[in-house]
Amino acid sequence: MFTGLVEEVGVMRGVSSKGEAMILHIEASRIMGDLKIGDSVSVNGVCLTAVEIGARSFAVDVMPQTYRHSSLKSLGAGSRVNLERAMQVGARFGGHIVQGHADGTGTIRAMDRDQNAVLIEVEPEETALLRYIIPQGSITLDGISLTVVKTSATTFTVSIIPHTLAETSLADKKPGSVLNLECDILGKYVDHLLHYRTGEGNGRPEPSGISLELLAEHGFA
Repeated sequence: MFTGLVEEVGVMRGVSSKGEAMILHIEASRIMGDLKIGDSVSVNGVCLTAVEIGARSFAVDVMPQTYRHSSLKSLGAGSRVNLERAMQVGARFGGHIVQGHADGTGTIRAMDRDQNAVLIEVEPEETALLRYIIPQGSITLDGISLTVVKTSATTFTVSIIPHTLAETSLADKKPGSVLNLECDILGKYVDHLLHYRTGEGNGRPEPSGISLELLAEHGFA
């Protein structure tokens, strides 16, 4: 599990690929101190496993499922990527609960100055994701924990402070850039409870029968 607070921006030193399977070779410094083979690392918001460790670089595997549903396929030598190690028990929880499981991708439609901030408007590839994205709620863009400031029928907008822009790969992005999106896990679980239960004997989805009134009665809504 991660918090969406990027520790450093690494640099891609190479990509080994065969079909939709990839190995990413990433140069880093800050996270290398205690990184071990088998550790989880968020790379642009995608939880990957370290399979090789060098003095100033590490390698991670990307399986076909991840290749198909994230923007990692577009990375090449020289690409800058956001890096975060898995959170430690007892550490400050500065962002929100981030799994590193990308729900899909989104395309930047606009970037506009708002005094000292930058407003970034993003259109999800799958509009169904917008059901989980609400104003003042949390969203992860390329592994960065951000707050949604507004939504529309097809897009959502986040506001970026100068520090976040300078310390992450968002500084490299522009309209047309594709980002990995992870919606708030709490919203996804609530939606699942409201709309799904296992049908008896066949395992097929059926309406759960859980109403907002019932959730409110038990203090959950």
